[in-house]
Amino acid sequence: MTLRFLTAGESHGPRISAILDGLPAGLALDRTALAALMARRQAGFGTGGRMAIERDAVSIHGGVLGGLTTGAPVGLTIENLDFAAWADRDIPPLTTPRPGHADLSAAVKYGYGELRLSLERASARETAARVAVGGLCLQLLAHFGVTIGSYVTRIGRVTVMGLPEATESRSGPGRDRDRGERAGDGGGHEDGDGDGHGGDEEIRRDVCHDPLFDEPDARAAAAAYRTRFATADADELRCYDAAASAAMRTEIQQAIKARDTLGGCFEVVALGVPPGLGSHVQWDRRLTGRLLAAITSVPSVKGAELGPAFENATRRGTLVHDRFILDDDAHSGETVIGRAGNRGGGLEGGITTGAPVILRAAMKPISTTLSPLASVDLATGKPAETAYERSDFCSVPRAGVIGEAMVAFVLADALLAKVGGDSIDEIAPRIAALRRGRLSELPMDNVPWRFGYDGPVG
Repeated sequence: MTLRFLTAGESHGPRISAILDGLPAGLALDRTALAALMARRQAGFGTGGRMAIERDAVSIHGGVLGGLTTGAPVGLTIENLDFAAWADRDIPPLTTPRPGHADLSAAVKYGYGELRLSLERASARETAARVAVGGLCLQLLAHFGVTIGSYVTRIGRVTVMGLPEATESRSGPGRDRDRGERAGDGGGHEDGDGDGHGGDEEIRRDVCHDPLFDEPDARAAAAAYRTRFATADADELRCYDAAASAAMRTEIQQAIKARDTLGGCFEVVALGVPPGLGSHVQWDRRLTGRLLAAITSVPSVKGAELGPAFENATRRGTLVHDRFILDDDAHSGETVIGRAGNRGGGLEGGITTGAPVILRAAMKPISTTLSPLASVDLATGKPAETAYERSDFCSVPRAGVIGEAMVAFVLADALLAKVGGDSIDEIAPRIAALRRGRLSELPMDNVPWRFGYDGPVG
């Protein structure tokens, strides 16, 4: 990798920190934009008390002089204000692992005799350092015309109105298999038995359809995504659909009342990504795998897809693959090879196509619940119930911002790997010279030829 980063620190320690290595020299850092990004990570309905304590101000203590990156590693630090409540007190032992957390699995791996050692590092508090790193990567990408945003598409049983769910009868395909149920006054609330589970006569297929994947006008699609970004950022659920957002809020309120937690889904979209990033020639250079790995590294994210991958899996190939079309380049006016949609999610063969790169992520409910769960006290060897640790009730709105940071890191690394260069001034002309799929850039030999391998044939 051209870029790399490490984070350090514990959830209730004095601070968390990160080092980002490989950022080119000459990038002017916008501290105000970085602070705004950190604030976005802390916002969202369903957030717990910790975010009311922390301020997440990023201190840069290396690699930036006079407001410009120097090419040296960038050091970042975020103080944990909550540390003051822990610094001079005896910490009671934690010996009952909480289901869904890393408490037990990390203790088995490392031989911990105190489960808080697992909790402190596995906590999502670490992602504040990741967002700080991603904030610098976002600014690098923005310098070259790439924009990344996110929004929530589901909280619990509630989905955005533009992404209805399809259902299937247990006795066979139902009439709503392809049509789905549009969100009405309930903002996409699914029918069920009243306790959050589907009725016995239905199997929830969880296949969502977004018409933007089939939008043939790339500029119109990009404009629609930008509108979603802006609308979501003005909403406390980070959802671009007002009716769905209201229903999501109610869903979270009901979970809080029930002393429970909720998960959901979010999308991260990158606009303006040049074609040709990543490669098909080795498995670990395929950008598809790197992006999916990055998004599923976000705590509590248990699944992801590139574009409408799971919906594509239910369709025939002629309805999935984006047809090539002739189009006019928006800048040069030259003829370019475009696509009649973006069901590939912006990548083909592990390589970016120039279309929006779209990742969808599924986040499980937060593992810390007010209602105790059955467990085992490892100190006594007897059954026990979990104790509550302060946490969010729903972290999905915040998780999208973390997803932006992780996608930004991967795309920034892929961009630097493609063009090389140690400074912004070196990189800029190389990006300008990249092939963009113009017909004039793709001259074909159009003559017969042979493989020409050495050795006997047959």
